[in-house]
Amino acid sequence: MGMRDVSLRGVLAALIVVGAMGAGSAATPATAAGAGACRTPLERWTEIGLYFGRDVAGVGEVSERQFRNFLAAEVTPRFPDGLSVLDAAGQFRDGRRIVRERTKLVILLVPKPAEVARKVAAIVEAYKTRFRQQSVLHTETAVCLSFD
Repeated sequence: MGMRDVSLRGVLAALIVVGAMGAGSAATPATAAGAGACRTPLERWTEIGLYFGRDVAGVGEVSERQFRNFLAAEVTPRFPDGLSVLDAAGQFRDGRRIVRERTKLVILLVPKPAEVARKVAAIVEAYKTRFRQQSVLHTETAVCLSFD
């Protein structure tokens, strides 16, 4: 995405503060997952979110076909067991102006995020290089899940 690192840090800091303010004594699935405990039959995994902005400076936009080709070449070979892709409407501040761009969100669910960290980093770098992006937003959240 074209988001500046400073802006991203500010947004993440705000989210952390809001999250801390809203934390109560009762364990929610997210807080339970963060502590390592999930109720049966759920298991603790990590949800990785990769937000791929589609605007390409001076060129236009990453097309649906280009993104599908990127998925086929870079993401699916690294995560053949499955993933989800969602269309999103991204927005961020670039200096004084608000920038809006179509975005693709790739969601990966993994049992051990440390074991896939290099794969995720390679995907991010490939997208930045191929589509001349300044950054890709990468999130990781503890989740409790079950394949029922």
